[in-house]
Amino acid sequence: MATYEYLCLACERPFEQRRSMTAAVDVALACPACGSDRVRRRFSFATFAGTAEDPGSFSTASPGGCACGGSCACRG
Repeated sequence: MATYEYLCLACERPFEQRRSMTAAVDVALACPACGSDRVRRRFSFATFAGTAEDPGSFSTASPGGCACGGSCACRG
């Protein structure tokens, strides 16, 4: 099972859904907030943040976002 991010095109709310990696992309899925079936899967990225002490750490982050991981004003 994998966790996928979706965006509802009707109410514009993001949500996550655990689905089988072999499930077809076009399998019906409804927004949990408004019930609309007008949803699209979003792309998200996991970055490896492991260390020698904790080799299994992953972090999900939007590329190019702030928190000094991309292009923002806080890098100065």
